[in-house]
Amino acid sequence: MEALIKSIKNKNCVKIIAGIDNYDIENILKVIYAADRGKADAVDIAAREDLIKLARTNTDLAVFVSSTEPEKLLMAQENGADVLEIGNFDAYYRQGIRITADEVLKITKKTIEIVQKNTMICVTVPGHIDIAEQIELAQALEYLGINLIQTEGACTSEAKSAGARGLMEKVLVSVSNTIELVKNVNIPVMTASGITSTTAGMAFAAGASAVGVGSAVNSLSSEIEMLATVKSIVEAVKPEKILTPKTSV
Repeated sequence: MEALIKSIKNKNCVKIIAGIDNYDIENILKVIYAADRGKADAVDIAAREDLIKLARTNTDLAVFVSSTEPEKLLMAQENGADVLEIGNFDAYYRQGIRITADEVLKITKKTIEIVQKNTMICVTVPGHIDIAEQIELAQALEYLGINLIQTEGACTSEAKSAGARGLMEKVLVSVSNTIELVKNVNIPVMTASGITSTTAGMAFAAGASAVGVGSAVNSLSSEIEMLATVKSIVEAVKPEKILTPKTSV
């Protein structure tokens, strides 16, 4: 956890997301391997006891566990999760469901009530709601004592161009949301949605303390592809970490 907190303070934290509704053990192991060997700072997995144990067994990186159910987050806390995350909301969006600010606050308050703030909590601010409402929600979350907020936005923006230009179009909403939230809260902000080695620098330039990388890694088929992608993202934001070999014990 000390390494995670340090990377957030240094504004160069990289979290690799397996997915809130990803229960594919083989894929999750590949994501964990890539995050660990690629020198990311954290992995983010779904809230299931066996997956948490899988992560704890295979990496020393900080483990985020994502859910929208407070009881599952309590289970995650009891099984050694380092960070409890309310979000990511991708599973909802794929079903055509748009979670509201009020629903996020309700889930957050219930989670705090049952976990007693003994574990770091991160909350995703829905990217589809009006920016004024996002700011209001972020400020309410800060007042509740939340440690970290995560932005999103790619689910509301479809790239019309190919290549690098298309990547920029996709991440634009998430980065724009980051700029507004960073200006209006005093807690760290993590930018997610559309983050790649090409766009990660934009998020940090916008004031983010961390980036969350999902489909750019978890949608790949092989460990080697995932590892190469994680390394390229980490190298883009903190090249000294890739260049420094691990100390042998």
